[in-house]
Amino acid sequence: MRKGLWLVWGIVAAMLVLSACGSKSQEDVAKDLKEKVGDIKGYKAKAKMTLEVGDEPQVYDIDVWHHKPGDYRVHLKNAKKEQSQMILRNKSGVYVLTPALNKSYKFQSDWPKNSSQAYLFESLVKDVLDDKEAKFKETKEHYVFETKTRYQNNKMLPTQEVTFKKRSFEPISVKVMDTDKNPVVTVEFTKVDFNAKFDDDAFDTKKNMTSAQLEVPVLAGLSGKEFSVKYAMAEIPGVTLHDEKTMETDRGKRVILTYEGEDKSFTLFQEKAEVIPTASMETVEMSGEMVDLGFAMGVMNDHSIVWSQDGVDYMLASKDLTQEEMIVVARSVQGDSVK
Repeated sequence: MRKGLWLVWGIVAAMLVLSACGSKSQEDVAKDLKEKVGDIKGYKAKAKMTLEVGDEPQVYDIDVWHHKPGDYRVHLKNAKKEQSQMILRNKSGVYVLTPALNKSYKFQSDWPKNSSQAYLFESLVKDVLDDKEAKFKETKEHYVFETKTRYQNNKMLPTQEVTFKKRSFEPISVKVMDTDKNPVVTVEFTKVDFNAKFDDDAFDTKKNMTSAQLEVPVLAGLSGKEFSVKYAMAEIPGVTLHDEKTMETDRGKRVILTYEGEDKSFTLFQEKAEVIPTASMETVEMSGEMVDLGFAMGVMNDHSIVWSQDGVDYMLASKDLTQEEMIVVARSVQGDSVK
């Protein structure tokens, strides 16, 4: 009888040891992620990003290339593939390419080091490592972290849930959440290749503009055509749409929306973007800060943000809004009706 009990206890102890061996602590996983970032020479990834802004979610396809030490190519395309934007970092600098307009914007920027990037593996790992209060859980197939973000408007989007695949440590999904833990930005990775190879000119600015234009042709004859007016959907306490004016310019109509409140006010301008002839690509040197709006990259100065989307130029101007509030309002310019 006593021998049988010892046998049972021996089996139980063995099971506990095996169970412990199969489970990793948060510190172990964080260390493994750091080593993974150090080991890989580069990667390619494909993902789908959903923005919960306005009445309907906005869906975009993302194609990411990264080759150490500092080459990046992030191609952002809307679901209909009619418009796209590309962020390119090479030895010459940081560029934002808008193929449909045949325009290239050059920035003096630390991107992507200066902010969280939900579609970059090494940025997600940095968020995990930097947050000493990060929450951690393990499932059958995944490691899941809840971390603080490093966004420019991180008071509005303070946390994110990042899921990695066990063994390979591939990113599976990212949910960037507001203060009520509602997902505002969701990135779902469909393919990650940690052994990717790159041609010598893979990150060349002109080559990437040309290849992108094969997918999204230059919008010839865009000027003068009508466009759908979009409205800011963000909730700024006490601020409502006060006035809407339309004026004619050489490019067609320019719409000016004025939002006013007791303490806060802002103005939103929109007009058809100018298309550069295909014979030459225009590169514009930008002096402001590059800001990620999710659906596009914008330029932020002290009192304004400018960006292009779907062939339309937008400018948000305000002396009252903080930079965080301006980013929130700009991100919300998706509605086709007054809110």
